[in-house]
Amino acid sequence: MPVLDERRTHVVEQLCEAIVPGSGRVRPVVYVDAVVARMPAPQRDAFIASVDALEGADLPSVALTPEFQMVRALCIEAFYSDFVAPDGVGPSAYEEIGFNASPLAARVKKDWSYLG
Repeated sequence: MPVLDERRTHVVEQLCEAIVPGSGRVRPVVYVDAVVARMPAPQRDAFIASVDALEGADLPSVALTPEFQMVRALCIEAFYSDFVAPDGVGPSAYEEIGFNASPLAARVKKDWSYLG
């Protein structure tokens, strides 16, 4: 991972799974790390500090904090943008919720190569 060390990778994996149950199968941490790597330094540092603050936290008690909201937004974006890491497994979010049922939506092929 370009930004997250092994400990933080594990924490983000746990947070994503807690926030979006079942999302771990698509490896949202890969998406989150790639997005964080492209953030300006102050925002990247804030994200890392948020992960550190949430490690081992009782999530219902911190759900309204800025730290939780920042991490929550990226965990949800990682899954519901239909991302599946190269070493992730499906189904993707679009497949799970039936978004690809529309002929137009089914033609969309996302290119995640910009994530690195």
